[in-house]
Amino acid sequence: MVTQHPSEGEIPFKAPSAGKPCKTWYKLVGSLDSSSSPLIALHGGPGAGHEYMTSLNDLHEQHQIPIIYYDQVGCGRSTHFQEKTGDESFWTFDLFIQELDNLVDHFGLREKGFYVLGQSWGGMLGAAYASRRPRGLKKLVLCGAPASMPLYMEACNYLLSQLPPDVRKTIEDCERKGDYESPEFENASMVFYKRHFCRLDPFPEEVQLGFKNLKEDPTSYLTMQGPSEFRIVGSFKDWEGWKDGHNIQAETLLLNGQYDEAMDSCIEPWFKAIRKVRWATLENSAHMTHWEARERFMQLCGSFLTSNVA
Repeated sequence: MVTQHPSEGEIPFKAPSAGKPCKTWYKLVGSLDSSSSPLIALHGGPGAGHEYMTSLNDLHEQHQIPIIYYDQVGCGRSTHFQEKTGDESFWTFDLFIQELDNLVDHFGLREKGFYVLGQSWGGMLGAAYASRRPRGLKKLVLCGAPASMPLYMEACNYLLSQLPPDVRKTIEDCERKGDYESPEFENASMVFYKRHFCRLDPFPEEVQLGFKNLKEDPTSYLTMQGPSEFRIVGSFKDWEGWKDGHNIQAETLLLNGQYDEAMDSCIEPWFKAIRKVRWATLENSAHMTHWEARERFMQLCGSFLTSNVA
């Protein structure tokens, strides 16, 4: 009999060089007694929190797949580390991989097996994790997850070049001054976001909560990514995850949106590097495909996760 876990809880986590006790907050939808392996959802940011991922509840309702959400350390209800701002030796892929491994072991999933779905940064994390061939990982879904940050920056530069001239000029002027918090920069950035981040108007409340989490504690985001969604100056600016893609043994599904900031050029290296892989681009959507093309997204994920065909 699988141990019953409460629907919400905290998992002690010994974060390296943390200097204080840490915990990972989680939320479980469904029961781990289910015949289906659970899906672990990896949110983006880093630092956006789990709320904007909760459309994945559809997979539990439609396919009885248990879902494990969690707030990665540095955001939401997990331990925060604002004192680690700019500390690139702390905010690493290894930190978040150790946290994920700790969660898998807490729930005792090595024997039963589990799925991982990562969105944006969460997909980068999921791919890095999968490339280490963790015991128990059955399938991997990467949503809007760049395989290369240099290619992602190229894509963003192209998309920025397609914005109206006045919007582009405002962004360029603010960036030159290092002014990333003014209303002018936020308004101009929103033009980009409405085209290439989320095309729903208004943004779903859960997606807005992701922005709120980042605003409340941008420590990990600023350190690893940078001051905005399209300016990558943080520690993972040179990351080329696809180079380890050949080590991913789990069946993998790649998803991105027709207007995604993670353009096809950012996704294609995964497709070439991962051996057992499928790729679908969802129409009329951008970076939040699990909201914008929700029905189709869930069809693709559901059939992939429940299929026994390798």
